[in-house]
Amino acid sequence: MISALAAAKAYAAAQAQGSGLPGAPDAADSAHVAGAPNFGEMLNGVLSDTIQQSRQAESQIVAGVQGKTDLVNVVTAISSAETSLQTVMAVRDQVIAAYQQVMQMQI
Repeated sequence: MISALAAAKAYAAAQAQGSGLPGAPDAADSAHVAGAPNFGEMLNGVLSDTIQQSRQAESQIVAGVQGKTDLVNVVTAISSAETSLQTVMAVRDQVIAAYQQVMQMQI
């Protein structure tokens, strides 16, 4: 099972462009970079990848039942799909927690 720390590291790696690291543009510059994906586009890409890995795992399961592939390939595909799904769920949980914190703020 993926931990919150692993999800945070994955998010930090994806956001390295705006981290202020040497050679990387800061957040203000990355908003104006042509072709740079926004958060919604990045999230859509991750969800598409997760769906693709789930479908690949399903096809590997069917091939395994029919005896057309090795058990190792089936387990690897299932593990990859499970890791992707857990990452998406960890990000979802963090977004919900952030939303709840914002809603509790007094104006």
